[in-house]
Amino acid sequence: MDISQFEQINPPPRLLMGPGPINADPRVLRAMSSQLIGQYDPAMTHYMNEVMTLYRGVFRTENRWTMLIDGTSRAGIEAILLSAIRPGDKVLVPVFGRFGHLLCEIARRCRAEVHTIEVPWGEVFTPDQIEDAIRRVRPRLLLTVQGDTSTTMLQPLAELGAICRRYDVLFYTDATASLGGNALESDAWGLDAVSAGMQKCLGGPSGTAPITLSARMEEVIRRRKRVEEGIRTAEHQDGDDQMIWSNYFDLGMIMDYWGPERLNHHTEATTALFGARECARLILQEGLDNTIARHRLHGEAMLTGIQAMGLEVFGDVRHKMNNVLGVVIPAGINGEQVRKLMLEDFAIEIGTSFGPLIGKVWRIGTMGYNARKDCVMQTLSALEAVLNHLGFKTVQGAALQAAWDRYNREGRL
Repeated sequence: MDISQFEQINPPPRLLMGPGPINADPRVLRAMSSQLIGQYDPAMTHYMNEVMTLYRGVFRTENRWTMLIDGTSRAGIEAILLSAIRPGDKVLVPVFGRFGHLLCEIARRCRAEVHTIEVPWGEVFTPDQIEDAIRRVRPRLLLTVQGDTSTTMLQPLAELGAICRRYDVLFYTDATASLGGNALESDAWGLDAVSAGMQKCLGGPSGTAPITLSARMEEVIRRRKRVEEGIRTAEHQDGDDQMIWSNYFDLGMIMDYWGPERLNHHTEATTALFGARECARLILQEGLDNTIARHRLHGEAMLTGIQAMGLEVFGDVRHKMNNVLGVVIPAGINGEQVRKLMLEDFAIEIGTSFGPLIGKVWRIGTMGYNARKDCVMQTLSALEAVLNHLGFKTVQGAALQAAWDRYNREGRL
């Protein structure tokens, strides 16, 4: 092998203004460059305890079991569902985008009986619609997505906890794309489990999934039988509806690792933990309400700029996430050509979409470290230039002026 062909990693500079990942905060990257220490070093276990405390503030919870799953945001989802769902359990999934379908897929792999309700992409559910489905299905778990980046919609959750308690239903939400940029009140809203990801509003790199579990969910997980060696006879497998087949995603074991017992389960991803700790520290230093307000401000500035450019916004704007905007690709414009020119000529990345929206919608993010005025203005300026270059004529400067006007109303001109 000619090793000279492998150069030192030096990725091109990009401004990541899609639906995630985003550019990580430089302070997070600096934290991640810290030297490694042993997993049972008192300094390391102290950092783990600090992570639990910090993320209680981010999730707005008093839950003891607020910790990290080593893996991307999907690892957090799988850990919760695999540890909570028993084969044959009824689960209800309100689907309003791609990531509701993901919850269905994972639940089916857990051998759940999956029931769904659906609305057209671009809409969300009312509490009455969800309560009607719960009354009809009588599920053991309600599995929701708070913010679905495929549609850019934010599902209201505040009333669902009381509904779930009324019917004795466990309440989970995937807050991968929403936590830190949109209101989420784990305790006040009666959530039993929440999982998130670092690469969106939290301002870090993908690879760590913060989760929080209520005392009720802890009790459910603790009741699950463990598989010590992962080996059972076929007869035992068929007969034991309490079995969890994953070792890595067994939350009972992971809680024993993060708890005072420090029972070995895996070697904690030290560098990722340092980054996750810094993400939470920075949010709480700014103030969570201020962080959410920052995402709202820059999201609204992007929205007003896009509308002033003469572009149509996708979906019900009343339920839009603060941090991602869906933009309808104009007739006669090749959406992928626009993305290519944005990336090659301006070093700015915006996103395409999935499923029924592929080729029809761009997704533009203003989140985490990139929820900043300069990022919004650069993206609007570049998009306007590319569209005019390709024949979609805009009123020159209208988009930037609209964004300036929005910032001016906030006193941030």
